[in-house]
Order: sequence, then C-alpha cells, then structure tokens
Amino acid sequence: MQYQSQAVAKPYFIAAIGLFVGQILFGLIMGYQYVVGDFLFPALPFNVARMVHTNLLIVWLLFGFMGAAYYMIPEESETELVSPGLAKLMFWIFLIAGALTIVGYLAVPYATLAKMTGNDILPTMGREFLEQPLITKAGIVVVALAFLFNITLTVLKGRKTSVSLVLLLGLWGLAVFFLFSFYNPANLVVDKYYWWWVVHLWVEGVWELILGALLAFVLIKVTGVDREVIEKWLYIIIAMTLITGIIGTGHHYYWIGTPEYWQWFGSVFSALEPIPFFMMTVFAFNMVNRRRREHPNKAATLWALGTGVMAFLGAGVWGFLHTLAPVNYYTHGTQITAAHGHMAFYGAYVLVVLTIISYAMPILRGRAANSERAQVMEMWAFWLMTVAMVFITLFLTAAGILQVWLQRATDTPLPFMAVQEKIALFYWLREATGVVFLIGLIVYVLSFFAKGETKAA
Repeated sequence: MQYQSQAVAKPYFIAAIGLFVGQILFGLIMGYQYVVGDFLFPALPFNVARMVHTNLLIVWLLFGFMGAAYYMIPEESETELVSPGLAKLMFWIFLIAGALTIVGYLAVPYATLAKMTGNDILPTMGREFLEQPLITKAGIVVVALAFLFNITLTVLKGRKTSVSLVLLLGLWGLAVFFLFSFYNPANLVVDKYYWWWVVHLWVEGVWELILGALLAFVLIKVTGVDREVIEKWLYIIIAMTLITGIIGTGHHYYWIGTPEYWQWFGSVFSALEPIPFFMMTVFAFNMVNRRRREHPNKAATLWALGTGVMAFLGAGVWGFLHTLAPVNYYTHGTQITAAHGHMAFYGAYVLVVLTIISYAMPILRGRAANSERAQVMEMWAFWLMTVAMVFITLFLTAAGILQVWLQRATDTPLPFMAVQEKIALFYWLREATGVVFLIGLIVYVLSFFAKGETKAA
C-alpha cells in the first residue's frame, strides 16, 4: 500500500542526485589539479574545490537519507507522516542553506566567510568535513530536529518494526554526534579526539545502522522473504557494527598524542570491522537467492547486491589494509587512505541511497518499476560507476604504495613533491577513470527520462 505523504521523498531524491552530479564535477576538477596545479587558479584553488567536493558528498547523502526515511517510515508504520508540510518546508530550508554555503565557499575567501557568519562568536570552522559556517551548522541542527520530530512521532503513532527502529536509532545518532562539530577546543589533540566523534562515529557507526535499515527494507520488498528472517540478520549486523565501530574509533587516535593503549584497542577492534560488512554481503545474496517472487524492478536488486559487495571491499578490505597500528605508522595520510575513503563511501552509502531511489522513485511516479529500457540504462550506469570506482581505488592504492616506499619506508626518503611527480601517472589514470564514472552517472540520470512500457504500481 502506498501512502500519500511518501510523496515528500521525491524532491529529496531529486536534490540528492543533482548534488551528486555537482560533487563528481568538483572531484574531476580536483583530480586534474593534482597533475596541473594551476588549473582554474586563482578562481578555484584546490583547497576550495576539495571543500566543495567533500561537503557536497555529505549534504547529498543526508538528502538521500532523509528522503529514504520519509518514504520508508509511513510504509513501515502503516500510517501517514505526522506533518508532510513540515517535511516540505525543511527541504527548502536545507537546500537553500546548502546552496548558499557552497556559493560562500566559491565567492569569498574562507577567512572572510568566517568573519561574515559569526565564527568569532563560536569558532567552529576550519576543520576538515566540518568547514560549514556557524549559521549553516545551526541550520542543519534545526532541519535535523524537525526531521526527527516528524519521523519519530510517525513511528510512535503507528506500527513499530525492527527496520524502522534501527533506522531511527541511526538517524538520532547522526544528529547527536553532529553536535560535537560545535566543540572546537584550542588544544589540537583534544580537538582531533572529539572531531572523530563526528566523522568516525558517523561513517563507521550510526550511518551503518541507516545503511542496514535501508538495505533490509529494499530486500523485504524485492525478494518477498519473511520479515522475521531479514530482521534477525539486521540485529546481528548492527550489533557487530556498534561493537566494532565505537571502539574502532581508536584507529584514528594512534598518532595524535593520545595514550598508547589506543594502538591496541584501535588495531584489535578495527580488525573486526570488516565482519559486519561481510555479513551484509552474505545477507544480501542469501535473501535474493531465497526470494519468493520475481520483482519487476531488477535494477533495484542489482543496486542492493552491489551495496553489499562494494561496502565489504571498500570499508572492510581496504579499511583493514591499513588499520593495524604498525602498518598505519607508514600509510597514515597517504593515497592509501584516499583509496579506502573513495571505495568505502561509494560502496556503503552512495550505493545504498541509489538502491532506495531505484526502488522508490518508480513507485512515486505511479509505476511498479521503470521500463525495461530504463532499467537496462540503470544497470549500465551501475557497472560503469562501479568498475570505474574499482579502478580509481586500485590506481590510488598503487600511488599510495609507491608513496610509502619512496617517502617513508626507505633509508633515503624523497621530498613530498618529488614523490608526487613520480606517482603522477596514477593520478592521470585516476582522472581518466573519474571521467568514466561521470559518464556512468550521466547514463543514470538519463535513465529517469527513458521511455518505454511500464507496469502500473
């Protein structure tokens, strides 16, 4: 059964895809600046392009998570949203605030933006991923509170399911840990210690709960497997996620001035972090193999299976490659970190948002699934983007291994920039595969406009 208030998810999904395109364009600009350092300088310096690239990533994923919650919660709770009007209002506030922030990054020097937006009242700017001005951070809190108010009351008045409760736990965690972005102590060690309470406990903690809930919801819909079976898997996965993810924060504490015991805690629990991702992969394939019906939306099933595999490879395998303290001593802050970050974000969060959009958007447009032609285009988009991301990761890994060897692990280390010149070939290859990724994304966007026969919802 479809609920009228689920329609508020549609603009969130559209905004998410639009911002995703922007993120990739700035990623390509940055990739080119790696090898042609004065490209677009001084109009768009590398530090500004990087800030826009990473901020767009966070914002579009948040739009995706919100849209997913607004779509899922009425269906899981078997009741309409408490306030569709509030959801629409928050969409425009969040979109305008996000757009103005990006314009601020591009239009004025960062220090000027800080002065203009009250950073002297409560200094919160200048930290990676948390560069947003104070007023933007406050706006995010307002939007998050209104969003949580809306979906929490909806759950409380309707049916309670494991999927909706895990999603709620993840979303509340996302909001609570973001509050640490307002805490910016003068001591750099303390600053970094709590900075990871936002960054790590988001992406390796509460976001994984959101990932699990979204994946479980789509698999219930496309496979017809009993809810009880999927919920048992979900509980085991989130238990392992919380146990390994929370204490695994220690792998960021190795070299910032914290006590030595974090090298043991971080290494041991981080080594266990691939387990929930492996379980998620097995879970996805197991549910699809046990399916009781052939859902017409084949593309959504492909995105769901891809999420499990790529999350395990990116977050699990590539995370494990450099998470042990004796290895991280050499690899910390190299291109190996960038390789892990790219594939982990793509596999775990980009793919799961595209999974829920692939499943929900046809239904929001009045059909059970897109036309066969549109689904073929979607599948082409999946393979183009996924294969491109695999090669981006491999090229960055190769660059990182050379960087470690030439700059850190040798008796005669070369200067940083000398090493960068020697590994420039891998940056060119990364840029080329980035173009392939953009082509895949364009095909994905075009699939929304593909014509053909469709089945009614």
